[in-house]
Amino acid sequence: MSRILIVEDEKIIRTALRKLLEKKRFQVDDAGSVDEATSRFNLADFNLIISDLRLPGAPGTELISLAKSVPVLIMTSYASLRSAVDAMKLGAVDYIAKPFDHNEMISTVQKVLANQSAAKQPKESPIPAQFYGSCPAMQELYKRINKVASTHATVLIQGESGTGKELVARAIQEQSSRAHIPMISVNCAAIPENLIESELFGHEEGAFPGATSQQSGLLEAADGGTLFLDEIGELPLEAQARLLRFLQEGEIRRAGSVQAKKVDVRLIASTHRDLKHLSQQGEFRQDLFYRLYVMELHIPPLRERDNDIIEMAEGLLADICQHMQLPTFAFCPEALEAMQKYNWPGNVRELKNTIERAVILAESNLITEELLGLDLLLAEKENKAPSIPKEEIIVEKRDLSLDNYFQRFVLEHQSQMSETELAKRLGVSRKCLWERRQKLGIPRKGKQNK
Repeated sequence: MSRILIVEDEKIIRTALRKLLEKKRFQVDDAGSVDEATSRFNLADFNLIISDLRLPGAPGTELISLAKSVPVLIMTSYASLRSAVDAMKLGAVDYIAKPFDHNEMISTVQKVLANQSAAKQPKESPIPAQFYGSCPAMQELYKRINKVASTHATVLIQGESGTGKELVARAIQEQSSRAHIPMISVNCAAIPENLIESELFGHEEGAFPGATSQQSGLLEAADGGTLFLDEIGELPLEAQARLLRFLQEGEIRRAGSVQAKKVDVRLIASTHRDLKHLSQQGEFRQDLFYRLYVMELHIPPLRERDNDIIEMAEGLLADICQHMQLPTFAFCPEALEAMQKYNWPGNVRELKNTIERAVILAESNLITEELLGLDLLLAEKENKAPSIPKEEIIVEKRDLSLDNYFQRFVLEHQSQMSETELAKRLGVSRKCLWERRQKLGIPRKGKQNK
């Protein structure tokens, strides 16, 4: 029988919670403060501690370090969301808002205890074989993956394009208690703006022109599992508001429906953009940012990973050869030196594509510097070149290359047009517009006409 300690200064809440847990056959003790809890009990004797955040004397977060390996579930009001986020960073296993729903409390307690029991079982290294690199930044990333995977906390993965954000999301999902349910992934930038809400939340028949049948959204499809929202910084403000409600209430409502539905979905999001800066500029909801920022994982760019480039290159080369059913290839010394000097603006994705191309072109099992095709001088210039302000782009249209014309048009019109309008005027899809922005390094500005 699991033993639980409740630390809550309000007697009515403490008594009600104790009765609720005892009905579920948990062995329960309680205290009114951190001092009372530590003086009356040995914290190591409990399987779980449920504590209010604000207590007389020391705050409930003090129990996190005092309890050591015993998980601490923090209770807080909606008004104290920022404090709840801080509690998660200090090591709280999860948090629950007051006044809490009884079913939600029991469900959270059962999940925490189940994860705690699973964590005590011996298991192999949780880092997938696809990960390479042992630099300090990657070691810290591995630790954070291990720590957050066993919780149900929302995770925000930040890193440049091509660093492997989805790979990190899958590593978290595969180590979680939801691993038996496939993770659903969606690139927010790849969905047309007018369809995003329908894709995420679903719609009823007749909800809008063209809605000829009822359709479940991705959040509903992911019930019981994990939803990965890649490039969440591209999500329109209207969809952000609905996503915020889901994170707060744990429920969704299809477009055209008057009834909400409870869903149990763990959200993992990623972005290459600075969401904090965007929220300060009004381009991303600040309340949603703090909801996502429960646990942040940062993936370093390849150029900052010291000697990891060689380790990764050799590992990727072996994987590619195996996949193509080829004998083992090797890099010549000049190729290794070139890869270390190159800045890799496309990060791991560019490295993998470069090696795969070299293998296809190779006449022997030796990868030379020429086969890699890395323009070190051009890469150095691109890395140092400042961005060109809009007012300095004065080249005649007849003299522009396709990329230059695209850059000029976007810079001149993005303040007056939405992404959908820009894509339409350029004759491309919204996804193509986003991909071209990444290629040319064109930052996205907030829309003025909303």
